[in-house]
Amino acid sequence: MTDEQLLIEFALTRMDHPDLDLEEVATLTVRRLGEDRMLDFAGRTLVSRGELRGAAFPAAVEHVLRVVLTLRGPDD
Repeated sequence: MTDEQLLIEFALTRMDHPDLDLEEVATLTVRRLGEDRMLDFAGRTLVSRGELRGAAFPAAVEHVLRVVLTLRGPDD
């Protein structure tokens, strides 16, 4: 899944839950995308941290947040 595709999934989840904060939306996005994507995202986070082990779900949520905040750009 590309970062752009992930951002679309995040946006769709946020549209369904507009009152949630970014981390809660990222959590729902990871759940919505399933276990295979969760493991992929967690692996990317652990690689970027240089870690060999970590909790998969929180690492996956961190990846989603990192992508969203990076692609969103600076605050105006």
